[in-house]
Amino acid sequence: MLFNSYIYILLFLPIALLGYYWLAKFSDSVSKTWLVLASLFFYAYWVPTYLFLIIGSMLGNYTLATNMLKARSHPTLTPKTILILGIIFNFGLLGYYKYADFFIANINLISGFRLPLLRLLLPLAISFFTFQQIAYLMDVYQGKTQSYGLLNYALFVTFFPQLIAGPIVHHREMMPQFSNTKSRTFNPQNFSNGIFLFSLGLFKKVIIADTFAIWANAGFEQTTPLTFFPAWATSLSYTFQIYFDFSGYTDMALGSAKLFNIHLPPNFNTPYCADNIQEFWRRWHMTLSRWLRDYLYIPLGGNRKGSGRTYINLMTTFLLGGLWHGAGWTFVIWGLLHGAGTSIHKYWSSRHFRLPTFIGWVGTFFFINLTWVFFRATSLEQATNILRSMAGFQGIVFPKQLRPFLTQFDLTYGKLFAGIGNAYEILLVTIIFGAFSICGKNSLELLDQYAPNKKWTLATTCILLYALNNLDKVSEFLYFNF
Repeated sequence: MLFNSYIYILLFLPIALLGYYWLAKFSDSVSKTWLVLASLFFYAYWVPTYLFLIIGSMLGNYTLATNMLKARSHPTLTPKTILILGIIFNFGLLGYYKYADFFIANINLISGFRLPLLRLLLPLAISFFTFQQIAYLMDVYQGKTQSYGLLNYALFVTFFPQLIAGPIVHHREMMPQFSNTKSRTFNPQNFSNGIFLFSLGLFKKVIIADTFAIWANAGFEQTTPLTFFPAWATSLSYTFQIYFDFSGYTDMALGSAKLFNIHLPPNFNTPYCADNIQEFWRRWHMTLSRWLRDYLYIPLGGNRKGSGRTYINLMTTFLLGGLWHGAGWTFVIWGLLHGAGTSIHKYWSSRHFRLPTFIGWVGTFFFINLTWVFFRATSLEQATNILRSMAGFQGIVFPKQLRPFLTQFDLTYGKLFAGIGNAYEILLVTIIFGAFSICGKNSLELLDQYAPNKKWTLATTCILLYALNNLDKVSEFLYFNF
């Protein structure tokens, strides 16, 4: 069930809200149970059979965590043993459903075998709820948490505003809110803030991201090589598509949660403003970056074991971060490129070398733009072709309007963005929303200024109605694929 669908906005969300607050008048437990059941219905709406997967994962991890808390004095079944079993259990599920075909295909390629592919349909959110529960098990092992009861744990795992594509929440951020009875009392301020954030996110997704998607898809799906300008239009279109797609999703997730008086952690903070790659990762998918730092980079040794080991740990962390996004060599290369970029930045910083802010920003933005090509491409060949075109190896076609001014050069003239879309429309939208993504205030900054007065209410209503009026096609969020 998509946030940007009529069934979610006009049917599921109102029913979930009404049931939650009405049942809270009688019992907090019944109200929370309603929200768990609503979240499971939300998950099962796509493929009902995978409901057993998330329930099995949730019950399995809760059992492991509960036994870990009881195992402090057990002679054989130690907390460390249970943690190892938990990691094997979680990565086993993730590996089977997400990576099995990737490994089988590569074994076939290397060995010449013809092992059949499993061709499993990737379960929604498996990467997110798996990472979330691994973090919980590791915190239980380190004595950083306690048992909160099955109902609160189930709500922690399944809460539908953040279930499908994050944020990857931490138990200390969520469990106290679920236990607080005030969370089940209607709060007009939270409700108003939630509607405002949700409306912003819906507008970003439906009006902006889906517009850039038309040009990005047209470029990546071209069967003939692109020339220079269409290739750059394609890569930049995807760069802004994924920006507004994920930013829009995050706003809608945080906005939906606020309607229930639940405050999710921020997950997106104008990342294209970053003037170095490390700063980019502090702003892009902030909760994933936090997870990779706390549960992978630091346990590997972080920067505590010398510079050489630090760079190895960074490369390992980003390699696995790339694989987390998808089972393919394009994601491996994307992760390694970001690992290399972060390592170079760390080396420069250790030598007290810093680029001027503007040059650092330009370099970071174009590095991000180039690496998104691997992230979006469906194969290494497709990524290589796009990059070759961006380098001008497939030819450069200049707009016909420049012919009178460049008659002394032997140039090829034609449509500026042939095969992608209308040149002026692409340029105008890219300039406007590119500038907005870099210089404009983000949603949380706007929320700080928001007040439920006539001006803001009118603006919110216009944004929401305009977005709803353009819900003419089904369009998944990009991070639903991970």
